[in-house]
Amino acid sequence: MQIILMQKVVNLGNLGDVVKVKEGYARNYLIPQGKAKRVTEASLAEFATKRAELERAAAETLAAAQDKAAKMEGLSVTIARKAGVDGRLFGSVSNADIAEALAAQGFEVAKSDVRMPNGQLKMIGESELTVSLHTDVTADIKVVVVGE
Repeated sequence: MQIILMQKVVNLGNLGDVVKVKEGYARNYLIPQGKAKRVTEASLAEFATKRAELERAAAETLAAAQDKAAKMEGLSVTIARKAGVDGRLFGSVSNADIAEALAAQGFEVAKSDVRMPNGQLKMIGESELTVSLHTDVTADIKVVVVGE
């Protein structure tokens, strides 16, 4: 299925690119979220008229994400959990817990934006994690897990 991208999509393309994707990906994800439209004469004409507005909105979103990343860079988040004597947690610290702790500090972040390459945190200590605020903008934060 051929679609035209209404915003930048990671590993797919930039605003205005006409790309071919699988039908399920387009119908179930890209089109319902407003990230793309089917390629037709009408949609191409509509995109041509709205292109400047979409580019301006994309630039504003990018600038806002860069400002937020500048404020978040190097931020330290402390999370307390019950732990055993060997430093293992009874449970784990997930990306939802980290997003909640960031919200308590005034940074609204979706849990899917918190990148945990080694999986959930299961030990007491410090970890460096990345928060993806935009397709092009990330911020590195420090998560400190302490025992209760």
